[in-house]
Amino acid sequence: MKLPLLGRIGAVALVGTLALTLSACGSDNAVDSDSSAGTGSSEAPASTLSGSLNGGGSSAQEKAQQAWVAGFQTANPSVTVNYTTSDSGAGRKGFLDASLDFAGSDSALNDEELASSTERCYGGAGIDVPVYVSPIAVAFNIDGVTELDLSADVVAKIFSGAITTWDDAAITALNPDAKLSGPIVVVHRSDDSGTSKNFQDYLSKTAPDVWTYEVSNTWPVQVGQGANGTSGVVQTIQAAPGTIGYADASAVGSLGKVSLGVGTEFNAPTAEGAAATVDASPRDDARAEGDVVIKVDRTTTAAGAYPAILVSYLVVCNTYDTQDKVDLIKGYASYVASAEGQEKAAGAAGSAPISETLRTDVLASIDAIAVK
Repeated sequence: MKLPLLGRIGAVALVGTLALTLSACGSDNAVDSDSSAGTGSSEAPASTLSGSLNGGGSSAQEKAQQAWVAGFQTANPSVTVNYTTSDSGAGRKGFLDASLDFAGSDSALNDEELASSTERCYGGAGIDVPVYVSPIAVAFNIDGVTELDLSADVVAKIFSGAITTWDDAAITALNPDAKLSGPIVVVHRSDDSGTSKNFQDYLSKTAPDVWTYEVSNTWPVQVGQGANGTSGVVQTIQAAPGTIGYADASAVGSLGKVSLGVGTEFNAPTAEGAAATVDASPRDDARAEGDVVIKVDRTTTAAGAYPAILVSYLVVCNTYDTQDKVDLIKGYASYVASAEGQEKAAGAAGSAPISETLRTDVLASIDAIAVK
């Protein structure tokens, strides 16, 4: 079955200049202004924050970051937040070499990165706070076909190169009414991508006999063609019939989308399905206090769950060198995790707002950020 993504666009008032540096097609995702914003503002305390923050990384977070930056700068007109869309690996690298104050990343810091964060964080450590939950759509371009049902085993065989034509018996058996023919062209990320890592993790957990490759931020199979960033993958699929790839569901537009086999159902990529999967997933209890990482349960059969998701993080230090930087980081991260910030992201990107339980823990981690 195919369920619609959240479609309500959150309107955000733009006060001052929206300093959001985005690569690729960022300018196509402008956040609408809300003429009603600011009413009753005389009753709210004026912001005392001022200065600038530089962040970057995850292209999956692009639309959400636009909404967050706009909303935060509206409430704090003396603050400038710059977010440069690239990829999760570049974001973590920029965070660790201190060229960025924070990173957006679709995978948490690994052990090596955590170890190297001590120097960058003035004797403290980097922490991950989950703020963006979204389905990864398996998107395709087939003339006359807008939806397909595929089991995890079949998806893994397509992306590993074991299934090479659309009229393969394994595909047509699940989609008897679809007109399918021709070769399959797989499109994958060519850069260091947390979306790739999450998608590979889904394949390795749900089809382990087929997907036997080590899960990493880079694509492990010499099949199909690579494209840079979320927008690169989507544009490549849009340009050529017969293609199939994976991308944050907020970015795939009118491309066909696969409903994935979950138990006895086939579930489309929806924010509700992503939220159901997070609810069924435990935390990584091996992480240090304040480092909130979700161990996504890819094999859940919870009703409506969609297990090919990414849980994307803000990566920040738990210590900074000045009180001004601490105040800016805490202010922005708290807004991102707030009910308002999550609602803005849901409207702009179709993401699933984090639960109140998760928000409580995330805000506690943010509140603990301090001066060295």
